[in-house]
Amino acid sequence: MKTCAVIPVYNHGGAIGSVVASVRSHGLHCILVDDGSEPGCAGVLDALAAKDPSGTSLLRLPVNQGKGGAMMAGLREALRQGYSHALQIDADGQHNTSDIPAFLQQSLALPDQLICGCPIYDESVPKGRLYGRYATHIWVWINTLSFAIRDSMCGFRIYPLAPTVALIDSVNIGKRMDFDTEILVRLYWRGMRIVNQPTRVTYPADGVSHFKVWLDNLLISRMHARLFAGMLLRLPILLWHKVRP
Repeated sequence: MKTCAVIPVYNHGGAIGSVVASVRSHGLHCILVDDGSEPGCAGVLDALAAKDPSGTSLLRLPVNQGKGGAMMAGLREALRQGYSHALQIDADGQHNTSDIPAFLQQSLALPDQLICGCPIYDESVPKGRLYGRYATHIWVWINTLSFAIRDSMCGFRIYPLAPTVALIDSVNIGKRMDFDTEILVRLYWRGMRIVNQPTRVTYPADGVSHFKVWLDNLLISRMHARLFAGMLLRLPILLWHKVRP
């Protein structure tokens, strides 16, 4: 078992240095995916890769693909580099890197399962985003006929790479903020078990959010509709999984 970290970056030049340092302190190689960042952030990423070439790789996308597009490129690159598992973590510092050992321990014990962050929020979380997540939670429970996925929107998780890359190479998955939810549901449909790992989440006061309210909510709504149609097609199999011994 060989695990790296994949970090999608789009104009997070102010926060990415401390995130990389924290991740590297846990012994993980970092694959930074520059998702078409502006020159200032691109320069920061160049410097991080040059400073620690054995511990930090830089994959540069010439045109912004969205978080999902960057993650899929990074996951493919991680598999190409010979890693068996990849830790996804955001570049803005909202995820608590001190929880990484708990994620790694779970993944080591259950290497065929996806370790997914289950957020414990503090007072910094915007209430609109907190309450808005529940609509997605309900749709995920419907589309999996299960409560196995506690929070599909947390971008702090460890993927088994081989089945994950096989999925993204065979199915069109959303490239923006719809990615995190869609890939979990589709991996669940393929039989992957999900481990919900509690983790503390803080929203930095000066954090940079690339969530586009109208566009991303439209894409997420379309994703739920597609997944619902897919659930109906898989309904007999999902029901059988629930009742079999």
